[in-house]
Amino acid sequence: MSEKIKFGTDGWRAIIAQDFTVENVARVAEATGEWLLNQKVEPKITIGHDCRFAGELFMETAAKVFISQGIKVYMNRGFISTPMLSLGTKNHGCRIGIILTASHNPPSYNGYKIKADFGGPLQPEYIQEIEDTIPAYSNSNYLKIDLKDAEKSNKLEIVDLELDYINHVKANFDLDAIKKSGLRLVYDAMYGAGQNVIRKILPEVALLHCDYNPSFMGQAPEPIAKNLKGLENYIKENPGVDCALATDGDADRIGIFNGKGEFIDSHHIILLLIHYLVKYKQLSGLVATAFSVTPRVDRLCKIYNLPQRITKIGFKEIASIMVQEDVLLGGEESGGIAVTGHIPERDGIWMGLIIWEFMAKSGKTLDELIDEVYELIGEFKFERNDLHITEELKNKIIQNCKENNYKNFGEYKVREVQTKDGFKYFFDDERWLMIRPSGTEPVLRNYAEAPTLQEVRKILAICEQTITQF
Repeated sequence: MSEKIKFGTDGWRAIIAQDFTVENVARVAEATGEWLLNQKVEPKITIGHDCRFAGELFMETAAKVFISQGIKVYMNRGFISTPMLSLGTKNHGCRIGIILTASHNPPSYNGYKIKADFGGPLQPEYIQEIEDTIPAYSNSNYLKIDLKDAEKSNKLEIVDLELDYINHVKANFDLDAIKKSGLRLVYDAMYGAGQNVIRKILPEVALLHCDYNPSFMGQAPEPIAKNLKGLENYIKENPGVDCALATDGDADRIGIFNGKGEFIDSHHIILLLIHYLVKYKQLSGLVATAFSVTPRVDRLCKIYNLPQRITKIGFKEIASIMVQEDVLLGGEESGGIAVTGHIPERDGIWMGLIIWEFMAKSGKTLDELIDEVYELIGEFKFERNDLHITEELKNKIIQNCKENNYKNFGEYKVREVQTKDGFKYFFDDERWLMIRPSGTEPVLRNYAEAPTLQEVRKILAICEQTITQF
């Protein structure tokens, strides 16, 4: 009996050669193709892969399945980022696009993300329809497909989605302002699929880990502080760096460092982007943020008279709103952010370029720009701690949360609990704690915010001590 394949908050992911196999990719592709053929639109699909092991093999497998179903395929040769695939899906007028990627997961994983015609994640209800029709075994017809023959007969078209993306960047950013600013900038691709872009558009930028290395040197390519020690050390060993950008495995998430080698979390990036887009660019619109994002976004939105909406975690929730309404910015705590004027898709490089353009045109340092935001909403710090525990213990803790058993965490008395997607405990207007289980791993994610980093870490330590006592 073949195993049930399930999509998570952002696609299907599994360990290569264990569950992520050619056969299972063919099964998922078959269901995807059948869904598309039922949509009463011209059956066309874009497809690409990131830097992971066997990406080309899995991409070609899916492409053969689609071609065997009578679907026209636009395929990118060589690795690309998720935003490149999403943009390509929109540009080529395809109802859906497929990117073979496991994003920020460890090197042993690969994955399958489905994108929509508007250039963002396919809506959850459609993902569910595809998941529900994944067959137990694939139809072997795809094995008869020869891609060279398909290309000759125009059933397959090779496209350059990276070049299209670069041209899109050049049309939307003042790259000359960045080049002439004198800013010393660094980019860390974490061996991911964004590695070619910065070297092509801003050749003066110093590059780290911009080589093809499917092992990612054993490091999960997630742009969070603990995974970016090499970048932090580079900044501290090279005085004069103004800002450093990092992106994840498929380049849709962002990490930023200031010139002192201090990590700037996504909450601050979201606030900076809102501040720049409204005050400096005179733009407006709805701000949609995930449940785990700082409530100070709401504070800034009130100052700028912007409507705000809080969503469940998972960028597809935000993208669904961006397609239907005038959204200025949509963002997640995990580093996935989208803004108006681009596709409704997370894009780490795009967000980094906005920050660099902001610095270049204002003539201010990143810290000075953050201080502008602090003047409006107050100074704060944030940190996330992932507890790797047994599934049994994780379930016990979540049950305690559901039964509202946590009235206080040490000296911090719970004033309010919000449960939209996880458990967010508010102590006062400046301090909060959130507990949320991973949906795919025996991991419990704990988040905290307070006026100082020292207090944030104190809250996280008290939380861990409190919830693991049985």
